[in-house]
Amino acid sequence: MNYIELFSQWLVSVVFFSVSIGGVDVNLIVVWLASAMVFFTIRLRFLNIRGFGLALALVRGKHKEEDAPGEMTHFEALSTAISGTVGLGNIAGVAIAVAIGGPGALFWMVIIALFAMSLKFAEVLLAVKYRTTLPNGRLSGGPMWTLRNGLASYGRPRLGRLLGGVYAVFALFAFIQTIQVNQSYSQVRTVLSLGDGIGPALIYGAVIASLAAAVLLGGAHAIARVTARLTPIMCVVYLMGILTILVLNASELPHALALIFSQAFVPHSVVGGAVGAFIAGMRRAAFSNEAGIGTAAIVHAVAKTREPASEGFVALLEPFIDTVLICSATGLALIVTGVWQSDYSDIAMTSAAFGTVSSWFPYVLALAVCLFAFSTVLSVGYYGLQVSAYLFGSTPARNRLYLMFFCGTLPLGALVDVNTVINLTDSLFFLLSVPNIIGLYIMSGDIARESESYFKRMTGKSTGSAS
Repeated sequence: MNYIELFSQWLVSVVFFSVSIGGVDVNLIVVWLASAMVFFTIRLRFLNIRGFGLALALVRGKHKEEDAPGEMTHFEALSTAISGTVGLGNIAGVAIAVAIGGPGALFWMVIIALFAMSLKFAEVLLAVKYRTTLPNGRLSGGPMWTLRNGLASYGRPRLGRLLGGVYAVFALFAFIQTIQVNQSYSQVRTVLSLGDGIGPALIYGAVIASLAAAVLLGGAHAIARVTARLTPIMCVVYLMGILTILVLNASELPHALALIFSQAFVPHSVVGGAVGAFIAGMRRAAFSNEAGIGTAAIVHAVAKTREPASEGFVALLEPFIDTVLICSATGLALIVTGVWQSDYSDIAMTSAAFGTVSSWFPYVLALAVCLFAFSTVLSVGYYGLQVSAYLFGSTPARNRLYLMFFCGTLPLGALVDVNTVINLTDSLFFLLSVPNIIGLYIMSGDIARESESYFKRMTGKSTGSAS
């Protein structure tokens, strides 16, 4: 065992340290995320629910601000952010949650996602408020700038620089996307019966890397154009496949829904009861929609708006689409087909559900998985460019150097066993929530005041005291 493997194992043990509750291991990092979700939901007086209509109106173009600074429309920013969060977690992650916690885990995934909407709102509002203009004239934002500029306005510039720097350094490596290539190629290899040869794996990884580089070199506008078209297509392809499964098993839907609700509270013999269902659902929901990690705030920060709260409302739709809609649909398909009781786990379980329709239907899943993986690579590649600009400055030469690093790591996902890399990047990814949420707590007054003012002006209703 080499030093990198030892370090990755140590880092995993630290980041995902857990305590036992009811015989179930509970990761403290997930509790950290879930606690922030609940805090901001209460702090903002359930604005995630009452502001849902306003969020939809903003995405449709209502309250459009003419000549507002920014590089993306509300819809383009939402599409790019969703392409980063809607991905393999919606396919494999739901299967893992159901395999561990039973059908009841799906109930808790939906509940925690509703609270996650508030946390997403909070981090995006601040990202727009404290975004900065780079020397090349382009806007840049995200947790690193929120922490640096926001905490400076609170009289804590040293703390802001420290937390912003920690976030950026962790993010630079956490954004490596070998896992997307690895899991998508795994499904392609299965349906095409490619075997374990290095040739097809190398070709697949190289194609993904080349396509990603071509789009990313075009900058924010090119990424926005691609994701604005790709995100609806990939969601439709996947959801049509899921809908086909649900229609063919329509008679099983009432039983599936009853099973989800009953096992959310009734002891489950395998995992130690309702606590297990809750923890499994909470963990996968928090991991899937990325609320509190701050990644999506990087792209929302360049939206065309002068109103920080407006983009916050747009962003709260992400956990709803990602988890409440897509994850719920996936979970129902696993339950009505009965594959949740099989020995399958992760993406193999979802593939088995598609296989109940026809022997060729897993090809639909393979297409969706490739689209999900590619769109996520694009979004996270853009996030990485912004982090690189924060750390090293933004020039064409430095941007190309970062893209060579980012895209150069992609083929590794199809070529090698990436467990060590996954452990490292996953650990760093969830460590991002620590500096990010600390800053959100400190600046929660900003969030409450901005949301109160904007919501009242747009709807004529008050959210209550913003003190």
